[in-house]
Amino acid sequence: MKVSDKVQVLRGVGDVFADKLRAMGIDTLSDLLDYFPREYNDYSQIDPIDSVEPGMVTIEATISDVKGRYVRRGLHITEASAHDKTGSLRVVWFNQPYRAKSIQPGQAYYLSGDFQLRRQRFSLQNPIIEQVSDTTVHTARIVPVYRESRGITSVQIRKLIDQCQSLIKTSLETLPQSVLQATALSPRAEALQQIHFPDSSKQLQEARHRFGFEEVFQLTLASLLNKYELMQDTAVSVPFESSVAQSIVQNLPFDLTEDQRKSAWRIYQDMQKTQPMNRLLEGDVGSGKTVVAAMATAMAIKHGFQVALMAPTEILARQHEVTMRSLLAPLGMDKQIGLLTGSLSTKQKKQLHQQITDNQLHCIIGTHALISDAVTMHNLGLVIVDEQHRFGVEQRHKLQKTVGYMPHVLHMTATPIPRSLALTLYGELDISVLAQKPAGRKPVETTIHSPNSRAQLYTEVEQGLREGRQLFVVCPLIEDSEMLKAQSATEVYKRLKQKDLKSWRIGLLHGKLSQEQKTAVMQEFLEHKLDVLVSTTVIEVGVDVPNATMMIIESADRFGLAQIHQLRGRVGRSEQQSYCYLVLSDSKRPSRRIRAVADMSDGFRLAELDLELRGPGAIYGTYQHGALDLRVASLTDTELIASARNAAQDFIDSGQDLLQYEHLYSRVQSLRSVTNLQ
Repeated sequence: MKVSDKVQVLRGVGDVFADKLRAMGIDTLSDLLDYFPREYNDYSQIDPIDSVEPGMVTIEATISDVKGRYVRRGLHITEASAHDKTGSLRVVWFNQPYRAKSIQPGQAYYLSGDFQLRRQRFSLQNPIIEQVSDTTVHTARIVPVYRESRGITSVQIRKLIDQCQSLIKTSLETLPQSVLQATALSPRAEALQQIHFPDSSKQLQEARHRFGFEEVFQLTLASLLNKYELMQDTAVSVPFESSVAQSIVQNLPFDLTEDQRKSAWRIYQDMQKTQPMNRLLEGDVGSGKTVVAAMATAMAIKHGFQVALMAPTEILARQHEVTMRSLLAPLGMDKQIGLLTGSLSTKQKKQLHQQITDNQLHCIIGTHALISDAVTMHNLGLVIVDEQHRFGVEQRHKLQKTVGYMPHVLHMTATPIPRSLALTLYGELDISVLAQKPAGRKPVETTIHSPNSRAQLYTEVEQGLREGRQLFVVCPLIEDSEMLKAQSATEVYKRLKQKDLKSWRIGLLHGKLSQEQKTAVMQEFLEHKLDVLVSTTVIEVGVDVPNATMMIIESADRFGLAQIHQLRGRVGRSEQQSYCYLVLSDSKRPSRRIRAVADMSDGFRLAELDLELRGPGAIYGTYQHGALDLRVASLTDTELIASARNAAQDFIDSGQDLLQYEHLYSRVQSLRSVTNLQ
């Protein structure tokens, strides 16, 4: 067998089974070996029968008196007796009629299962069973548990990987020898064996450390290579002129925070260089990123350069246009702003394209329509990308090609990213953080509610509606689902409109509406032609309605921690006290993460907690980038991250040719295309 062989070369894998595996991302034997366990069950301690306690146990016993029967329609029970030198116990399998024929009476087996009291009798329930040998796969050891799908179980995956033992032992190394020697990591073949079939907890930990290190090493190498490549490009210099910055600041209705001042100054310093700026402006919801972006925009326009501001949605693009016009009006630059979106008529687009080509417009705001072939910017000096993780490689290259050089790029995100995550994923970026909130902004009061308390909750929000405020109601689903017990937007909309809030003007917003419909509904809410907006998470990013001071999040336990915080950021955008009500799916005690959202308003602390609760691998959550998810490395393991980052830097500094490491080169090239924008 070769790692490049299709999985059909393995026993028991026909075309149908292969299709199911392919749907899980397993097409070749290489894919199979790289399909790492998500967790482990420790069945390595084998207890004599007379000492077993209730709970998960493993015994070595001889099986006898195996009988199967149907006790009622649809329920089959297989019973047997297991005994060793110390005693015997009852074994029961439910709905596994094949067990009676597969067990050989008098044969010694390992059995791992739940020993519990059922109908006043103790028995070993649904145990995994395997003949005693030195090479068990499913019992009497630390047993891997894999992500499963319909028709594919962990037992089946273990059997397939067990057939690949010879391939595991001869696996080629994927890290440079210099890195292995400097870090004392396990060789790949040894680590692969231990991650699938660990001999001990210590060896499993060493294997996971090796693969976690490798993931961060590859990711860091990709981002550093991007950064060094970017440093070779040339950009236009945008000189700093203090009067421009002062004109904006003096006309603001509030004082800049210290974070805003520092970030703006760093951006101005970057833009003066002939090396392209590549900076991430990271700020929690309501921290004032747009003001900093406007200060950079004004400086570029003052010196005759064009600025492209790209947003992920038309709703957000329209909001940026309104905000930019108000911020740049004191400098007389508001007439030089244009909005280019997909919903404009052909005539309107043609007119805007001509104005851009003729350099009549200096700040062009839009969605991906900004990078269509029809848009020609001859003097593009600055690109601002809002919600940078939603903007890909090809888009950036298109913008670069229009002017023949690399413009300065400022990325903005309202997703709080823990420092360990930011350094690992965005190593090619310089990072500015807006941690402070503008003066006068009050934290959103967040409370948790049982689904049975809705009537009381509606009474409370109606008081706010009578005072002229507006309400968001956010649901996890568009329509009802038999699979998920969660509130749907369409059903909540009907209920509120017909019953609970029928006296108020209610709108519905979700992803199945056309772009024109979404924009129209959002505009009605902005203009207070609607009092209540029932929505899915399409409002998560960027929607700014200062008069909306209340939000109900239905089935809040169905949302991720970071996502709830993002949603909550849609209220609390004025000096008015705002409220967020988290309504649970059922009356059970709220989880730790739900309680954390209610107790904390700091998005960065919540993001750290989110990483901790999710555990290794789940790094993105709302970061929108499945291609970068780590399978093993934990981003709370700062020692591992520092070690891997240092090794990546040392590798680059050593001048070694990456091409001599085929697997590493392939992986790094793939990561370079999906990490950030280069």
